[in-house]
Amino acid sequence: MAIIMGILATALATTPAAAPSATARVLPTVYEAGHFYAVPETVDGQKLRLIVDTGGGGGAIRLYWVTAETADRLHLKTHTCKLDDGSATVAELPEYKPNLGLPPPTSGPCGKGLMVQDVSRNPSWNAHDSGQFSGSYMYSQGIWTFDYPQRRLVLQGQPWRPDSEAHATHLGFQRDDQGRATLGYPRIVIHVDGQPLDMLLDTGATAHPTAEGEQATDTPTVNGIGVTSYITTSVFNRWHQAHANWRVVTNGDDYFGPKHPMRLIEVPKVEIAGWSVGPVWFTERPDAPFHGMMSSLMDKQVEGSVGANVFQHFVMTLDYPGEKAWFRCATGCKPAATPPPAP
Repeated sequence: MAIIMGILATALATTPAAAPSATARVLPTVYEAGHFYAVPETVDGQKLRLIVDTGGGGGAIRLYWVTAETADRLHLKTHTCKLDDGSATVAELPEYKPNLGLPPPTSGPCGKGLMVQDVSRNPSWNAHDSGQFSGSYMYSQGIWTFDYPQRRLVLQGQPWRPDSEAHATHLGFQRDDQGRATLGYPRIVIHVDGQPLDMLLDTGATAHPTAEGEQATDTPTVNGIGVTSYITTSVFNRWHQAHANWRVVTNGDDYFGPKHPMRLIEVPKVEIAGWSVGPVWFTERPDAPFHGMMSSLMDKQVEGSVGANVFQHFVMTLDYPGEKAWFRCATGCKPAATPPPAP
């Protein structure tokens, strides 16, 4: 959810990795400081860099998107797609080199193109990135494996079976009156301090640690950017009041600029899908964005995002059609005391 607050409103020692299914597709990606970036290349040698963000923008039209600057660079023709609640700028798909492309979007309200976003006024957008693909696009494609130890992203084919050592947990999605999923933002339940927390499953949760934050957390960064998990101020304060010994960094993250520092808190243990990992640092976020806008796009109110500083311990498969997440422990985790919610 690195930029969802600024953009979504405009568009609605490692164990061996499990082998992909026979029809699986390993996408062209790079891995930097906990983030996956899709790096497709067009037939004329133009390269893209799209952050893979399960909590990012895209809305219900099921397209990945590029910046307006990128669309201009690729000379993509654009048109306006009229929607019930507004409109979106959509471009034709570029032609990619064999084995260096992305799966074409499934047909949605705006067809099979890609969405174009103007990020020129968004100070939090990373100028190194060309765009993003997120939960709504990924939901429409099927089953995805984020293989953190092997640093690869796999779109699974059929038949696919989970690893026998993986634990499953339920994913919740917002649905309409007919029971159809509307948006692809996955809710997952974690446990902290013995209490369940509803969270956005967010591969794009981004850290921008200050010098104090980086020194305390030892968060790896590239160009100042790493990964984290987010927690609302109200829960942060509850944790801090109940556990004065949990470490806090007051000026820990300046993703929104040096005038808007955010606190960090170190949680000794996080339980997810029947596994326990820790310690885990959480970055403070105001209540309103999560309790308001983000929760309005999900099936329940969420208290933050669980991100790749947790996922990096696992091979994580998101079975969107089956509404389950599968976690196989790779390093630094052990069975949890609390069983996962029934999938």
